[in-house]
Amino acid sequence: MAFNRKLQMGLIGGGPGAFIGDVHAKAARLDGGIELVAGAFSRDAQKSKQKGRELLLDENRAYASIQEMIDKESKLPEGKRIDFVAITTPNNSHFAIARDFLQAGFHIMCEKPMTFNSDEAKELRQLVKKTGKVFGLMHNYTGYPMVKLARDLARGGELGNIRKIVVQYPQGWLATALEQTGQTQASWRTDPSQSGGAGSIGDIGTHAENLAEYITGLKITHMCADLTTFVAGRRLDDDGNCLLRFDNGAKGLLHVSQISIGEENGLAIWVYGEKKGLEWHQEHPNYLNVKLPDGPEQIWKRGNGYVAAKSAAAARGSRIPSGHPEAFLEAFANNYCNFADTLRAHLLGTKPDPLALDFPNVDDGVRGMLFIETVLESAKSEKKWTAMKT
Repeated sequence: MAFNRKLQMGLIGGGPGAFIGDVHAKAARLDGGIELVAGAFSRDAQKSKQKGRELLLDENRAYASIQEMIDKESKLPEGKRIDFVAITTPNNSHFAIARDFLQAGFHIMCEKPMTFNSDEAKELRQLVKKTGKVFGLMHNYTGYPMVKLARDLARGGELGNIRKIVVQYPQGWLATALEQTGQTQASWRTDPSQSGGAGSIGDIGTHAENLAEYITGLKITHMCADLTTFVAGRRLDDDGNCLLRFDNGAKGLLHVSQISIGEENGLAIWVYGEKKGLEWHQEHPNYLNVKLPDGPEQIWKRGNGYVAAKSAAAARGSRIPSGHPEAFLEAFANNYCNFADTLRAHLLGTKPDPLALDFPNVDDGVRGMLFIETVLESAKSEKKWTAMKT
């Protein structure tokens, strides 16, 4: 039995001038299987209506509040009401919004970090299990085809036993007190009441942690963390450095910074095994460098047949031939495609293609919150090593 309609999407956040909500709206619709039909785009009812007009939505489905959206969407028939919501608001509101929509019977795609703290994350995981709803977490960097190739090479034994993992995420956009100018993104990301207990570690450190564990399949067991707030008056960290231990005995380094002047979005990872190493840079996402102990370095390029032969997931995530760049929006879209295919299977009562299950979920969200809290504990501790929270 085929699924014969577009999935109906609601968006929470993403009002006028927003960044990440707009990315979600564009990426979800990229492949034509999802239609954005409703939203509560802002706490300001007029701004929510304004965004609805910009998106050419039915004016009655640009809602003034979360509760109004739940009440009115729940009364619409299946196929007309939203199937899922994407939550793109600041961190402190994720839990309550996800909880209320899950309890109302809707599926969820949520921005990271998943919640404000690990207690909320664990409660949300239990609710997802109880309701049986599909829950996606937008760690978008897992959506890049060459990240999927790196994962399949690393987990498939091509590198041999993994010995060392180095992951970095330097940015420079918060090298000054930008939050004091009223810049929206800087204001909420440096506000502990909205962002939580971590600054750079929560905002981009969770991406680095998730990427390292996604590619290798290994789990961090212990860390030694050092956090700094360099900008005077800032209330959260803007630079972090962690030594890591993994569950197979591998050692690691994780470095994140938002005060590294001149850096834009330098997420990168190096994985070294007994046989080979690999290297991937987010700013050059269509290339994966594979390193040999006695031979020339290989550069694997997205979209080629030899990539597809090694990684069905990488092939599934490539839309156009090699040499045509695919990047940030497409990575988001790949996670949306897999989430949507899984959701369609759920609605049909069938099993999804195993490749469609390749998107971050509620367990990754719990893992991210435990990582943040372990870093914060380690940074305050006099002990050399702090065990990863469970």
